Amino acid sequence: MTAKERLRRIWEQITIYLPLVMMGLLALGTWWLVRNAPKPEAQPQQREVTHEPDYFMNDFTVKTFDATGRLQTQLQGETLNHFVDTDTMEIDKARTRSVSADGRITLASANRALTNGDASEVQLFGNAIVTREAFRQPDGKTVPPMQFKGEFLHVWPNEERVKSNQPVTLTRGTNQFTGDAMEYDNLSQVMQMRGNVKGVLMPSPAPAPRKR
Repeated sequence: MTAKERLRRIWEQITIYLPLVMMGLLALGTWWLVRNAPKPEAQPQQREVTHEPDYFMNDFTVKTFDATGRLQTQLQGETLNHFVDTDTMEIDKARTRSVSADGRITLASANRALTNGDASEVQLFGNAIVTREAFRQPDGKTVPPMQFKGEFLHVWPNEERVKSNQPVTLTRGTNQFTGDAMEYDNLSQVMQMRGNVKGVLMPSPAPAPRKR
């Protein structure tokens, strides 16, 4: 066998194993890259939402309007703390003024109030008073004022509802009622008082005599 033939046979053997050698080198390089690649930074832990105020206001006034721009509610107080976890506001010396679609005004006040974000639901604590002012209907008849008083009142101004699971005094015109619990819905004209219910009905004033 000549030297030329010997070299050709050696080269043929090398070319047979060359792909295996290249694959081995490629695998080794891949392993080295994975091992020495920078590790991803640890993901920051999501901050737990706690019941702490995210903002506050002093001596404030907040107004809400409907889609037509009509004033619905006005909320005032000495201090306000907003809690992001519940989207609620706690207010000291709270005072609210709401106007229904027909223009009737409802006033509310208390030592402390808890309300949702748009003031459509308000809970009043301590010396709570809700007053619906006198209102003249389209037929000319005057609806007398109505007032609720108690240590706790739950109010939905837009729905014109008042509720309490504690003693309440209701005054309508010259008449007065008391009960251990109460629910009032002005839209359906239904009031329920439960517990030790008492009432004082005053006679209507006699009509003035007609002049001859």
